[in-house]
Amino acid sequence: MDTSGHHRAVYIISVAAELTGVHPQTLRVYERKGLIAPARTGGMSRRFSEADLERIRRVQELTNEGLNLAGVARVLELEAEVDRLRANLAQHESRPTTSTALVPLRHARIVVDPSSVDSQTAD
Repeated sequence: MDTSGHHRAVYIISVAAELTGVHPQTLRVYERKGLIAPARTGGMSRRFSEADLERIRRVQELTNEGLNLAGVARVLELEAEVDRLRANLAQHESRPTTSTALVPLRHARIVVDPSSVDSQTAD
């Protein structure tokens, strides 16, 4: 578990509920549905981080736009996939290219071996 800064789980459920404007029971439902995954203490109490609070706010935003929780789950999955693909693309774009550059056709020299040309196709 990342315990630094943004991902440091410090808020108990009642504080997380107050900070996000969501009832604690709603947070429990979100957890059961897999929409959030708060950290747990040794005594199994939930602890929420700033990142968790942002995710709760995103869930609320999507439900306020009319999505049900299954739809919210799908949107969150797709957003995570887009983030992953963007990071992957950025990583590939930052790598130096090792392949040789393609030569535009107008600058290419094409050499044909006359012995390989069929005499019937020369018409």
